Amino acid sequence: MSTLPRAGSGTPTAAGALEGLPALRVEGRLGRLRERLGAVGVDAAVIVEPANVRWLTGFTGSNGTVVVLGGGEALLLTDARYAEQAPAQLAEAGCAGGVEVVVARRAAEAVAGRLEGANRLGLEDSVAWREQIRWSEAVHAETVPLTGVVENLRAVKDSAELARMEAAARIADEALAAVAPMLRPGTTEAQIQRALDGTIRSAGASGPAYETIVASGPNSALPHASPTDRPLEAGDLVIIDIGALVDGYRSDMTRTFVLGDPSDRAAAMLEAVGCSQAAGAAAVGPGVEAGEIDRACRAVLDDAGMGDAFVHGTGHGVGLDIHELPRVVSGSAVALEPGNVLTVEPGVYFAGFGGVRVEDLLVVTDSGCRPLTLHPKTSPVPLPA
Repeated sequence: MSTLPRAGSGTPTAAGALEGLPALRVEGRLGRLRERLGAVGVDAAVIVEPANVRWLTGFTGSNGTVVVLGGGEALLLTDARYAEQAPAQLAEAGCAGGVEVVVARRAAEAVAGRLEGANRLGLEDSVAWREQIRWSEAVHAETVPLTGVVENLRAVKDSAELARMEAAARIADEALAAVAPMLRPGTTEAQIQRALDGTIRSAGASGPAYETIVASGPNSALPHASPTDRPLEAGDLVIIDIGALVDGYRSDMTRTFVLGDPSDRAAAMLEAVGCSQAAGAAAVGPGVEAGEIDRACRAVLDDAGMGDAFVHGTGHGVGLDIHELPRVVSGSAVALEPGNVLTVEPGVYFAGFGGVRVEDLLVVTDSGCRPLTLHPKTSPVPLPA
């Protein structure tokens, strides 16, 4: 039974969702980044991805650039809107002593003099072309791409990050349980989506982790369908892809329901995808190559004659972004580490008929893995008498 409160019964605030969670601290992260920069031969770096800036410093504003200098120095450049917020957030996250906040309109020109000793300046891939030109003109150093360096560090979550993701997963679990009675003929996809999103917010999350997917009947054959005003019908396959956002961290889960007794075709799809997802989850553990998880899922669907209907990757990392490292795709030789959080989400899709996807969010442990998403995977929904 859901523990979510009814509307008007004193619903918890976002602060309530964080009650009891350990503080997010960033000490040591810049040091780990500097080690990686040294390994790739970069003297200094420009970090602009909002999730990377937040992970390194604790700053959540919309305009932030981290410049990592030599000699243990680092700068956070922002604009005057965040002149007070930035130092306060850095101090709260344990970063204030190692990062100087600089308020400036143009980052490259503002810090050019601090980069005189740099020979190779790494720029994140997302640095706009116009900004790349400014950095090249302002700094007497070779500019080189900095691809995936911070993202690889972010892929291993600490206990405070995991606590937020567990809270987000729990809220999504309970929201789905609370709204599941709406799965009946006549209810529209959009009505179910709105109810799920509202329940997630009422439980204290900032909101959904991404656009909640509710796809029924033939729409469920579209892996990333947007909810429509289509009313559910008896016999429909209904895919619900749901996650919550708690203090910047996300959860991700998919369940597939069938309204009433499934047809033989739908039952075969549900059985094959359920077994595929279980095989993939069983393969997750430390030292396992991500490609092995993909192979485990695909082997089951190939044996069931549905391999060609599995048209997307098997999974992905989750954290501050909904798609992070590691990528669980065919041929990936990336070895999983304790603290990685990833999805395993095989699915099959048949145009004009429907689709089935089952997804869990798993954290890699020292001995295997454990699921963060716990909503039951049983799918038949009894029809009203």
